Amino acid sequence: TYIDQSLSLERIARPSEAFEVGRALGLFHGLFDDLPPERLHDTLPGFHEAPCYLLALDHRVAQCSLEESSGSVLEALHFIDARRDLVPVLERGKLKGDLHLAIMHGDPKLDNVLFDRASGRAISLIDLDTVKPGLRHYDLGDCFRSCCNAAGEADGGSVVFDLTIFEALLAGYFKVARGFFSRVDVDYLYDAIRLLPLELGIRFLTDHLLGDAYFKVDHPGQNLLRAQRQFQLVVSIEAQEVALRAIIERLYRG
Repeated sequence: TYIDQSLSLERIARPSEAFEVGRALGLFHGLFDDLPPERLHDTLPGFHEAPCYLLALDHRVAQCSLEESSGSVLEALHFIDARRDLVPVLERGKLKGDLHLAIMHGDPKLDNVLFDRASGRAISLIDLDTVKPGLRHYDLGDCFRSCCNAAGEADGGSVVFDLTIFEALLAGYFKVARGFFSRVDVDYLYDAIRLLPLELGIRFLTDHLLGDAYFKVDHPGQNLLRAQRQFQLVVSIEAQEVALRAIIERLYRG
């Protein structure tokens, strides 16, 4: 359905926009909170299950001759190897019973949020082909990944995880999510923030090694560059862990 007088944003220019994105995602999750996830067909098995992407990378690496790989590829593989224990963190939480399946959007990046032209309020999430049973933490991590890095996935600009945008976005989410987002959910939130750019970087690197079969590229090596930028975002997140955890706790406690 076409939504008149709406627009999507390429970049978040002010914290109020980030707050609206968080509020929209929280409202989306809340509206589906009483719908049993098993009632939805899983249209994309394995989508946003991070260990599946690492398995695909390992399979591709096993087929490659690493002696012929560039130093940049080897550096990216070493970066991932140093964080292998992070990759299954959300799936481990699910197996332990800490995290529970819910309805996830699957692709809550910034340009999938529509804003009202007149009021600046977020009015809709679009691109619903990825809606499926899953963990809300994948949605949250992916939303933060998309919104809190002003440089995006382009080849230029420094990659920094913006704490001001993060705080506003999470405040918007918690404004409507307190009824269903538990203390245990909060305990996994930092890991989700750190995991999702790593997951996307793994996907970009795998596609680079496959000859750019999935993600469209404008020039050779672009998916490798995209992977490197996601890994730079991981580094920025890790460098700000104390501040991120403090913001999460303060906003959750209200």
